[in-house]
Amino acid sequence: MRRGSWKIRIVIGLVIVVFALIQRWNNKEENPYTGRVQNINMTSEQEIAIGLQSAPEVAQQYGGLYPDERLQTLVDAVGNRLVQNSIARESPYEYEFHLLADDQTVNAFALPGGQIFITYALFRQLNEAQLAGVLGHEIGHVIGRHSAERIADSNFWKTVSMGASVGADAGSLVSSIGQNTLLTNGREDELESDDLGVLFMMQSDYQPEEMIGVMKILKASAGPDRVPEFQSTHPDPDNRIERIQEAIEKYKEQTG
Repeated sequence: MRRGSWKIRIVIGLVIVVFALIQRWNNKEENPYTGRVQNINMTSEQEIAIGLQSAPEVAQQYGGLYPDERLQTLVDAVGNRLVQNSIARESPYEYEFHLLADDQTVNAFALPGGQIFITYALFRQLNEAQLAGVLGHEIGHVIGRHSAERIADSNFWKTVSMGASVGADAGSLVSSIGQNTLLTNGREDELESDDLGVLFMMQSDYQPEEMIGVMKILKASAGPDRVPEFQSTHPDPDNRIERIQEAIEKYKEQTG
């Protein structure tokens, strides 16, 4: 009876894993803006809806919006300049740029569908070209569909972990493998967005070298006790600087 029970568990576990693999295969599509094949299980309309729905709550987590409308106008102007001079203008996303009141947390991020945020703590350390680098990087996340891809990847690994747990009591092992994979993919997303940010800066007549200054600001804000790269969703700033320099040379050669 016990042996038969194990056989049933193994079969059920395998069915769950196979289902996850088939679903992942069926969800593959080519990103029309980056050319990269991705695992996506939502439409651009759904991404936009998620971003719009989440934006107010996210803003409140950072103390709301910064009250000076003049600074918000600058953020809007730089962000819209980047969109209008790049492939971002061809995308279906509704880009909105938000300056957050938080003056302690150095951060910028994008929600699915085009809602982009930057804290005042980061904003006040940037010149206009560096602001363009930050916003260009976040626009890169949007057209790269990174949030949607990570959601799909996370769901895939949850399902595979469940199958491994049912079939072989190996759910924890598979979950750990999945987590490491998600971290690695997250770092690749950051590098892709850096690359796109450099391109968008150049297309909008900003000096792309200013992006290196942004990395130095981020490195300083993280301090000496920052999380090691292999445990983080973000590559080490020094590694990002090296890749940014490569991107600058690449795009200068293409336009030279």
